[in-house]
Amino acid sequence: MSSSTGAEVLTQGTGYGVVLGIGFVFAIIMMGFNTASRSVKPGLIASGIVSAWTWAATLLQSSTVTYEYGLCAGYYYAAGATIQIFFMAILAVRVKQIAPYCHTFLEIVHARYGNTAHFMFATFGLVVNLIVSSMLLLGGSAVVNAFTGMNIYAANFLIPLGVCVYVILGGLRATFLCDYSHTLILMILIFYFFFWTYTKAELIGGFEGMYNLLQQASIDRPVAGNQDGSYLTLKSNYGLTFMIIQISGGFGTVMLDQARYLGYWQRAIASEAKTAVQAYLMGGIAWFAVPLTFSSIMGLAAVALANKPSFPYPGGLTAAEINAGLAAPAGVVTLLGSGGAAAMLILLFMAVTSAASSEMIATSSILTFDLYQIHFKPDASPESLIRVSHIMVAVWALVMSCVASLWIGIGVSLNWLFLFSGTLFTGAVGPVIFTVVWRQQTKEAAISGALGGVVVGIIAWLAVAKTYYGELTIATTGLMYPNLAGNLGACCSGAIISAVVTLVKPDNEFDWSATKRINPQARKMDRKQATLPDSASGSDSVEKEKPGVTVDVLALAKDDIMIDVPAEEYAELQKSLKIATWASLTLIFIVLFLIPIPMFLSHYVFSLNFFRGWVIICVMWLFVAASITSILPLWESRAAIKDIFLGIVRDIFGSEARKGVIASSNTDA
Repeated sequence: MSSSTGAEVLTQGTGYGVVLGIGFVFAIIMMGFNTASRSVKPGLIASGIVSAWTWAATLLQSSTVTYEYGLCAGYYYAAGATIQIFFMAILAVRVKQIAPYCHTFLEIVHARYGNTAHFMFATFGLVVNLIVSSMLLLGGSAVVNAFTGMNIYAANFLIPLGVCVYVILGGLRATFLCDYSHTLILMILIFYFFFWTYTKAELIGGFEGMYNLLQQASIDRPVAGNQDGSYLTLKSNYGLTFMIIQISGGFGTVMLDQARYLGYWQRAIASEAKTAVQAYLMGGIAWFAVPLTFSSIMGLAAVALANKPSFPYPGGLTAAEINAGLAAPAGVVTLLGSGGAAAMLILLFMAVTSAASSEMIATSSILTFDLYQIHFKPDASPESLIRVSHIMVAVWALVMSCVASLWIGIGVSLNWLFLFSGTLFTGAVGPVIFTVVWRQQTKEAAISGALGGVVVGIIAWLAVAKTYYGELTIATTGLMYPNLAGNLGACCSGAIISAVVTLVKPDNEFDWSATKRINPQARKMDRKQATLPDSASGSDSVEKEKPGVTVDVLALAKDDIMIDVPAEEYAELQKSLKIATWASLTLIFIVLFLIPIPMFLSHYVFSLNFFRGWVIICVMWLFVAASITSILPLWESRAAIKDIFLGIVRDIFGSEARKGVIASSNTDA
């Protein structure tokens, strides 16, 4: 990946200042926070989900595919990566039922299947984490290099540095609070880009000007596989193919995410069941607006302005520049010059650092709780576990930097890695889901499904590349159809193999008592806290003695997950699970089928009014997202904010009053 001087409108000093400065600012802010309780409110969790899922590829890749395939690609990107968040609302409740005190999903694997399966799935998790961590840096360093000329290898090593410091100082609580800050900045800057592009930019000329420019681009550079070659249609063969790859790879990065940067399991565990359901549903709805709106701004702007003299890459982006994710940076520089480049640099850096912080926290959980504690030192003290987790955060920062530099050195781009990555790990998705929801799945089924999925995926990936394009190179293996075959082959075969092996010889003896015994110290602390007379759980117990919720005794006896779970709590979990299931499936149906499929099958090309309405709906959706992620957390915490404010006021004026009393007494003396 060579340096791209066309968009270099900022100094190298600016690049180093952003890369080093922002991370250490957050490190200083987060010094006062060091743990995450299980009472984190849904608005803050939703904000964290949006922040963690908004990494460099969200902004860069959504704009890149929009540049390649048109307006539809932004929608297909958002739809293909939102359904996993909705699905996590279901799994979050299920985890509360079967393993309420686990730190990682790998602890559930270990409790069910033992050391061999645990080690294998930990490896899958770390592979996911390694690929995604390096993708974060590939995207971030490419943009810093393009805007400032900063050495791309230096960016790879310096970006994680400040993140590492504030994660060590702040822990998971720091991740939640920094996520909120990052999401707030993200929303502000996307609104800024939108209103400038569609209301003020003379090069665009408003909605009508953008529409006319996109119509002309369809004539000058028609899109293969799109209706009439248009950039203004959802009938896009390659766009739909991309969405399928996105769905498959997205499930891998979310379902295997204790090692994934997002920490989706971590956020599920650090909240109550009802809260988790609300948070994941709101988080999915809010996140959908980010790539959808951003790609409708900068992705379309890059398409519309590619032939303008002010476009930083004369004649449009080359294949290498597209693969590096430079469509959005090119659009920003054309419209806003150095000021826009600075805003985009901050926006991308926020996305990279926020995602990287979640990545480091999640990886530290695996390396500390799943490897060190389980396999090396089961009796480790809490102090030693904290020390080890800090060391692991630092180690991972170095590892992700080295791997990202390796990808650059051998010529692997962000786009190539994004499309391919699911082939390596989505084979484990089915077995992991079955581990949480299917009591009869066996150890042999889980292992064979995950490994078999990888084998089938890689064979399909290489076979299609060789058959369609005649050779196996980085270029041919990075194209759409080989990666479609690899991702689908891995994901589907992993689930099928695991299901078949289980059905041949199911485990009829397993109950969930083993998973419910995970982390007995936390269970003991919870029970001890529940006995306190002034505790919330103590007061709730009075209410729970009232008649209302009844559970059939025979049904409870037959249900393995009822072990050690009060009937009222179990009924509440079942209610949350039902709500999560129906709400998630409804939302998935809407975004995957109800909206795009009729428009795809009708071959409709947008009119000016329809285009204007589409973009307005996008930005209205972004307003809803901003309300969920930026306003709701403040409202939920209004009492705490009030207490803090009053405390500051008392400290200030109380101090002044004390000084006055002391001065008066000295005068009297």
